[in-house]
Amino acid sequence: MDTACPSSLPHGGTAAALPDGALHRLAPSGWGRVTLVGAGPGDAELLTLKAARVLASADLVLYDHLVSDDVLRHVAPGAERIYVGKQSRNHTLPQEGIIELMVRLAQSGRSLVRLKGGDPYIFGRGGEEAEALAAAGIACDTVPGISAAQGAAAAAGIPLTHRDHAAMLVFATGHLQGEEGERTVALDWAALARPHQTVVIYMGVGTLPTICAQLIAHGLPASTPAAMIERATLPGQRSIVGTLQTLPALSVAHGVHPPALIMMGGTVALQARIGSPAGVFTGFPTASDAAPTQALACAVR
Repeated sequence: MDTACPSSLPHGGTAAALPDGALHRLAPSGWGRVTLVGAGPGDAELLTLKAARVLASADLVLYDHLVSDDVLRHVAPGAERIYVGKQSRNHTLPQEGIIELMVRLAQSGRSLVRLKGGDPYIFGRGGEEAEALAAAGIACDTVPGISAAQGAAAAAGIPLTHRDHAAMLVFATGHLQGEEGERTVALDWAALARPHQTVVIYMGVGTLPTICAQLIAHGLPASTPAAMIERATLPGQRSIVGTLQTLPALSVAHGVHPPALIMMGGTVALQARIGSPAGVFTGFPTASDAAPTQALACAVR
């Protein structure tokens, strides 16, 4: 497992790993408590009032890669900040290490905030962390956040539900699962290919061709509207809008990089009617678009 810290830590945080013996376990009556906080989709103005209040009174914050600088400005100036972010193939700590660190800190008497992008319980592994803390006997509270899907939908102008187009809403992860050499996108394709629903795929940038091909193979028309929303609610947000058939090639042509969400279904077609045209791309880039697109792609890596 990769437990190496990155060469430069974002947002001014300190390294996640602590030396053995640095924390002394107290009697349970002296243990701290953990608060899981959803940081929202990125725009600090979408942080909830409760989340802002908890951050302002925190002494110790463990935060993820997708927590923006603007959100971190709500953390109390004197608070200790520890970066435990994970990117593809670059984990500051494995998930088990993050949980162990939280448990050790709490058992040493430190109360802490575990700050996560979006909502802790929507593909944020907050459920695993809450379960482990409960098993260790550590008190834990959870402050929900506006999810990445909600933020992307509102910012792009794509309703998640609509009486005429989508009576169901499905969230799924496009993350590869399984052992090395046999990793695949293990989803219920038949369920995702049902009509009259909106499907939102998290962590699916690298597996977009597989996702679109499987949905078409399981019955969704190739002409089904589909979009990739990159850096939702943040400066430089882009919406790449096409169909199940065209979206993989469009995303490559426009140099889409994480963080980005995939949205599919009839509601995506409403973007042209109710969303802003700014930052929306519906075709392949021309020669004059190439330079700005390349510059943006480099900026978000």
